[in-house]
Amino acid sequence: MEKSVSHSGKATLTLALCFAIAIFEGFDLQSMGVAAPRMRAEFGLDNAQMAWAFSAATLGTLPGALLGGRLADKIGRKKVLMFSILLFGVMSVLTAFASQYSLLILIRFLTGLGMGGALPIMITLASEAVSDKYKGTAVSIMYSGIPFGGMLTSFVAMALAGDSEWRHIFYIGGLAPVLMIPLLLKFLPESNAYLVKNTQSTVPFMQVLFAKERRFSTIQLWISFFCTLVVLYLLLNWLPLLMGAQGLSKNEANYVQIGYNIGGIFGSILMGFLLDKLRMSFVIKLIYTGILLALCCLAISPTVALLSLSAIGCGLFIVGGQSALYGLAARFYPTEMRGTGVGAAVAVGRIGSFAGPLLAGMLLSFGSSAGMVIGASIPMILIAAIAALMLVSKPKQQTQLLSSST
Repeated sequence: MEKSVSHSGKATLTLALCFAIAIFEGFDLQSMGVAAPRMRAEFGLDNAQMAWAFSAATLGTLPGALLGGRLADKIGRKKVLMFSILLFGVMSVLTAFASQYSLLILIRFLTGLGMGGALPIMITLASEAVSDKYKGTAVSIMYSGIPFGGMLTSFVAMALAGDSEWRHIFYIGGLAPVLMIPLLLKFLPESNAYLVKNTQSTVPFMQVLFAKERRFSTIQLWISFFCTLVVLYLLLNWLPLLMGAQGLSKNEANYVQIGYNIGGIFGSILMGFLLDKLRMSFVIKLIYTGILLALCCLAISPTVALLSLSAIGCGLFIVGGQSALYGLAARFYPTEMRGTGVGAAVAVGRIGSFAGPLLAGMLLSFGSSAGMVIGASIPMILIAAIAALMLVSKPKQQTQLLSSST
């Protein structure tokens, strides 16, 4: 009984700390989006330059996720996570001191390197803290911290009304994770599953991803991650500016952004819970049908109230859907290679994160309306839905095989 209580306490502590880290990641991820109108005016940036400013951090998350996930399997989850948090916290603070555009791009890339290293480890720690039947719920609870942090960014932006105060967003978003490192050092437990399975020899990188029993699952995960994150990050970074292009004021655009994040918080928890309770194929169909309907409504809604409701729907299904995909990724790789497998999936998804804001910037440069930019994301959602459905339609025997090492 004492062992059970102790295990439950460690699981709760792990999820609580990972949730807090996710809040800081979410805060920083959307800091560029809410600071963008003020930064653009100060630096004199056009749409194409803003797209690169948005995408520099997400580009950095690609090598960060690969390295972080791989190192987590080799030297432990906790060490790599703390270094990643320190890196993205310090670089977020330095964003406020960038005096020229090229320096801004470099700092944002290094910020992304730290964020990319942290995310697959948080997913891995959350999934390994609980039994197999609760993995989806655990990952989704952790991941809900990201839209929660994004919502806090909007509130901070509204409180800092002056155009010269955009730097305060990065002070807050950078100092908070750095100050949390002593707490992690003292209280965050290393994954029991990792400690039990850890051996001197590690599975070769390509075998982790492309061994016969995982080859097609890996590819289908990658396609789903890439296409879903194209759309998620397009909205994450460009939503305030797209709403401004439709005639909304800064505060009205922030309300829409807050709606998107509120939907994301509830969607993250709900979709992970449903993933553990219902047939996977039903949950995937629900997610991608909801995304398509929400995007169509966001593209054509004529009022602030309807735009906010549509944004809630987008957050509910897009952010919630990505949370469910993270839960799926954790299920499809056994413990000794979970960091590497999840890290690779996150890295491929980050290519989509990088491409999404660039796609929006390119379409706007060609004179597309905000509605056309949102509508252009619909084909990506259809491709993601097909790949995800193929993934969860695998025979149960394969999933059990992959989960047997958890």
